[in-house]
Amino acid sequence: MTDPRHPPQKDQPRWLGAVPSGRVPIVPLIAAARWLLLLVVIAGIYFFSGFVVPVLAALVIGFATWPLFRDLTRLCDGNTKLSASIALVCILLFLIVPMLVAVSFALEEFRGWFSWLLEANRSGVEVPPWIVTLPMAGDWLAEQWRLHVGPPGAIGELIQIVSGANIGNIYRAVMTAGGEAFRLLLLLLFMMIALFFVYKDGSALVEQIDLVGERILPTRWSRISRIVPATISSTVTGMTLIAIGEGIVLGVAYWIAGVPSPAIFGVITGVMALIPGGAPLSFTLISIYLVASGSAVEGAALFTWGTVELFIVDKTLRPRLVGGPIKLPFLPTFFGLVGGVKTMGFLGLFIGPVLMALLVAIWREWLTELRSEEKAPVLAPPQEPPTAA
Repeated sequence: MTDPRHPPQKDQPRWLGAVPSGRVPIVPLIAAARWLLLLVVIAGIYFFSGFVVPVLAALVIGFATWPLFRDLTRLCDGNTKLSASIALVCILLFLIVPMLVAVSFALEEFRGWFSWLLEANRSGVEVPPWIVTLPMAGDWLAEQWRLHVGPPGAIGELIQIVSGANIGNIYRAVMTAGGEAFRLLLLLLFMMIALFFVYKDGSALVEQIDLVGERILPTRWSRISRIVPATISSTVTGMTLIAIGEGIVLGVAYWIAGVPSPAIFGVITGVMALIPGGAPLSFTLISIYLVASGSAVEGAALFTWGTVELFIVDKTLRPRLVGGPIKLPFLPTFFGLVGGVKTMGFLGLFIGPVLMALLVAIWREWLTELRSEEKAPVLAPPQEPPTAA
């Protein structure tokens, strides 16, 4: 008997899942789960895209310093929170102390330049000899100097004219510079927070990545997982050490050659040394300045010393320090650096070569597998036994 108050109804198709009557749903459960997962991933990428750069920077620093952090954790009796805090303080000191030293030197140099401008504006200044000796444009530049820079008070009038005509552009440039400085401070703060958790939970994170990687690449993950940290560590450490060394060595050479503001130019050369061809461009331009200013011997000596030092670094130190197990040729390294800087800014100097090293590693492993398949003996197909007549 059926209840007349509740008449029987036919099973209606459901949007998700199976139906009791065995009918096929419009959207199967597995398809809905996949679409939901895709939407969650897209939403996560959209909302957290601004944190990609600091997180990548934290991962790069964590990979590069992981052996030292492991020794520090051993000294702290396995307390990862304490060792992560100590490592974070050391990283901050490593980043902040050189910046403070460079800023102090730069302020001293700027103070000297400002004093020179005040004196030149008060009493006038003669045309520097190196401007007169410049080929083709020397006479014209000397005449412009006598008209607009040399007379007393000319520099102040020139500054007033330039600042008055471009006061809006100057204001916008100052506001933009302030905004960029604040953004860099926020990125540094986010990077330090991410780096703390990379140190504290790094082992668990590696276990999870290994679990997923072995499911995706069961036969190759063990080799790739060894290449990645070694490549990142050697690339970051090698490029940083080479840049610091070239900045110090060439900065001392600038000081010996009598280059004005040798500390600032040494820092600029060290930063330029991260880019292929940056260090040669720096000391070549400074050598040309010395030759044009009348110090031909110092300019030639500086150019010779820079060439010899660069040859020694590129032929002995750089191949041993940069690249780790993957020795990158010049062209992939150059493309990785330029593409990384164009895409991610300063951090791309380290991310770009690492990605190129991984691509080269995958390419070489693929070629090795293809060559091994070609060298493998080809087995003849089994012959069928002759049938009886």
